[in-house]
Amino acid sequence: MNHSLKYLFLAAGLVVANLTGSCIADETISSSSKASSVTITAPAKLLSNTSQPLSWKPIGQGTARDTIHVDATKKFQTILGFGGAFTDASCFTFKEMPAEARQKLFHELFAPSELGLNVCRTCIGSSDYSTGVYSYDEGEPDPELKRFSIDFDRQYILPMLREAIHTNPDLFLFSTPWSPPGWMKSGKSLLGGTMHRQYLSAYANYFVKFLQAYAAEGVPVPAVTIQNEVDTDQDGRMPACSWPQEIEADFTALHLGPALDKAGLKTQIWLIDHNYNLWGRAICELESPDVRKYATGIAWHGYLGEPDRMTRVHNAYPDAKMYWTEGGPDYTDKAYRTDWTKWGRTFTGIFRNWCRSVTAWNIALDENGKPNLGPFPCGGIVTVNSKTKEVTRSGQYYALAQFSKFIKRGAYRIQSEGEVADIAHVAFVNPDGQRVLVLTNSGAARPIKVRAGEKETALNLDADSITTVVW
Repeated sequence: MNHSLKYLFLAAGLVVANLTGSCIADETISSSSKASSVTITAPAKLLSNTSQPLSWKPIGQGTARDTIHVDATKKFQTILGFGGAFTDASCFTFKEMPAEARQKLFHELFAPSELGLNVCRTCIGSSDYSTGVYSYDEGEPDPELKRFSIDFDRQYILPMLREAIHTNPDLFLFSTPWSPPGWMKSGKSLLGGTMHRQYLSAYANYFVKFLQAYAAEGVPVPAVTIQNEVDTDQDGRMPACSWPQEIEADFTALHLGPALDKAGLKTQIWLIDHNYNLWGRAICELESPDVRKYATGIAWHGYLGEPDRMTRVHNAYPDAKMYWTEGGPDYTDKAYRTDWTKWGRTFTGIFRNWCRSVTAWNIALDENGKPNLGPFPCGGIVTVNSKTKEVTRSGQYYALAQFSKFIKRGAYRIQSEGEVADIAHVAFVNPDGQRVLVLTNSGAARPIKVRAGEKETALNLDADSITTVVW
């Protein structure tokens, strides 16, 4: 393990116990503890190099109570990865750091040998987490987009994105608008309002120009969502726009999809980009073959509803891919730094309901959740103090680490079963054949067993912990 990452866990009062070794098939698991690794995030412990030995043995005659069964023969969705949002606010926060400190933080967050964050979001124009309200074409109506310019993003957003790509060349970016240019909407403002049909064609070309301009800056964007949170205008308190269901469907099928084709762009289109409770809308939009011709996925937020609604959409349209594109902590929450089990359970539920990626909200903000135009007290995955530039890591950071460090792009989820009180679990197989089991224990310390094939092993789970087992 990198010494800098060890120090980070030590500073947070967490324990990381790590054994390294080879991966072998379930049916031939060795009895040697060297065949496995265990990494733990738990409270009230300093960094410990004491490993938790695993001994894989033939399944005994005893009870199967408190046992998690892992079955690699039952396969589900493939995994794209993990990440956070490069909002204007996050990029500004990074820009204000000394270059050497930022490079160390980027290595920690994005390097494949560290957290390996690799599925990140950018904003098409301003979001609520911006230093100012802007689009790429403001003023009087300009259907030909003669004013279009990404000059604002050239100041520090694009430089931060290029630096992240340099750290992790496999970074997959998807981009989202919080609002079309004001002249395309009712109210003529970026704050709230509804999209006008008469400008759908111009808006499709706006997307094309954005994608081409970013690619020319060395920042390719393989996917877009049509609108952040299609079902609200946020009462005009922040950049936002409501999109009626039929307008989103028509825009996809009749305007954006054809415009991308005409420009020779292979950009994926993800619908909805809003909460689980819009599962019915997702199904209705996917009913149209013309929409499905261009829309490859559904983007979800976790603020309202339950993640099993994603399974309802999957069951209706198995070819539609699911992505979790927003959710983050509250910097005013007393548990901001320690709520890893909350996020561990959240991520487990997301993956157990067909999602292929987890992308949190702002990667970095300051100690007051700034810069912030909008009304919400969101915190970053990390906090960078505006004066000292000290970095504080959230509970969400540690939960992400328990997944992203071990589950690689191209892995697929496999079946894990077992009703054990207070334990959430999810399992994967990496492209190299490694098995990964993530166990979130939101209760007291307890022993459990893990069975894989014809072998089993015993684990002692710490209270309020996430444990990742690799074999």
